[in-house]
Amino acid sequence: MSALAKLAAACLIAAAPVAAWAHHGWSSYDETKPITLSGPLQEVTWSSPHGSAKMNWQGRQWDVVLAPVTRMTARGLTLDSIDEGQRITLTGYIRRDGTPEMRVERIRADGKIVELR
Repeated sequence: MSALAKLAAACLIAAAPVAAWAHHGWSSYDETKPITLSGPLQEVTWSSPHGSAKMNWQGRQWDVVLAPVTRMTARGLTLDSIDEGQRITLTGYIRRDGTPEMRVERIRADGKIVELR
């Protein structure tokens, strides 16, 4: 194996754990305790690999993990219906480790309910 091939393989191996860590593993959320909260979102991001936002709840700012944009759009949810300032209701699960992050399963916006998962 050439030195260049060895270097490329080493870089690939070193990068794999970082890529895995960067994505949210669903097992880190407590699916036995769904929560529902209402209010406006802040910092709404409509991008890949999934949408995201922030929401204030229990005196803390929470990261809100949405579904992929293509799925939300296919199910009738638009950025306009959840963009900053719109009052919405979220149902989902929070992280087991206490990190202020919520994985959203369902959104009620503009008078309709959209299932994200």
